[in-house]
Amino acid sequence: MSLPKLTESKDKELRVVAIGGGTGLSTLLRGLKRYVASPDRRKGGRGGQASEFADVPVLPCPTPRCIIRELSAVVTVTDDGGSSGRLREDFKMLPPGDIRNCMVALSEDEHLLSKLFQYRFEHGDLEGHSFGNLFVAALSHITGDFSQAVQMSSQILATRGKIFPSTNTNVTLAADMDNGSLVRGETRITASKHSIVELRLEPETADPMPETLEAIANADLITLGPGSLYTSLITNLLVRGIPEALAASPATKVFVCNLMTQANESLGLSASQHIEKILQHAGGVKSPIFDYALINTGPISGLRLEQYAREGQQPIEVDLDRVRALGVEPVTGNFVHEGDVLRHDYDLVAAQLLALGLEHKAPTLTHHA
Repeated sequence: MSLPKLTESKDKELRVVAIGGGTGLSTLLRGLKRYVASPDRRKGGRGGQASEFADVPVLPCPTPRCIIRELSAVVTVTDDGGSSGRLREDFKMLPPGDIRNCMVALSEDEHLLSKLFQYRFEHGDLEGHSFGNLFVAALSHITGDFSQAVQMSSQILATRGKIFPSTNTNVTLAADMDNGSLVRGETRITASKHSIVELRLEPETADPMPETLEAIANADLITLGPGSLYTSLITNLLVRGIPEALAASPATKVFVCNLMTQANESLGLSASQHIEKILQHAGGVKSPIFDYALINTGPISGLRLEQYAREGQQPIEVDLDRVRALGVEPVTGNFVHEGDVLRHDYDLVAAQLLALGLEHKAPTLTHHA
């Protein structure tokens, strides 16, 4: 599959919002950031600025590919395992892990700072913690506000986009399972041998950040996925106000379907069933949440299929007619990148998403928070 032709046009610069979590969202952001002008670190220091964390200026776009005017990531905050879980328990803060990965994905990967943020301690009391998680934790206590700490950290890394937690409320994930049990906590839910019937947040009154709602209202293109169906994608839609904002947005809205089913979250679910599960958890919103679904129809090598089959995973069934019956138009192609593990080819995915956004760009509506 060849890349769609994308050229810079001042009347077709896009505001893009990517929603999700985990490696799926950070992978997508690596593709999208290539279409955003690069921040200029040389001007981002203290010299004459009101604050050393002041907004970093953006250089003029050096290529015709920079067609994203503004890129925002909305990231789930329900992780309670590993370094994030320990910091969450010890400091009663939101988990920084997924957000840290997004910050690094949006930064210039070759620079020392991004490598520093991903550095993980291997010995002593800090074993298992990443430097970036500790940095965000320290800034959270200095500022007293997790979201502000995220914005400051993003500025230090000179990211090519803004990152917002889906909520600033310290929430716990809870799931009703198919055996009638109730499981609390993301780690316990993903470790369960039973299937998820319904997911919810505790407390259910968690609100989104005003900046998130503003970004969604002003967007030209909104994406959800790829990522773990329940613990990376649906979790964002459990924050009250977000499904309603998506339904009300005039943006082109695209669901990026996973390549493979996932143990305990989506085993046996087809592409259309992924969409159905998302809609079931969207707070009863009647208006369409998606216009398109990006679905891989490219081949996967036998070696990788055997590798995933040992874990009970298989390629997601492509049932295009059922997807269309949900009011969603499938966009198919070969979006696979095969390495040690299967990932989406972020260049192909980003180019296809932006082509959809440019083709169907709606008039921008200004949201007043």
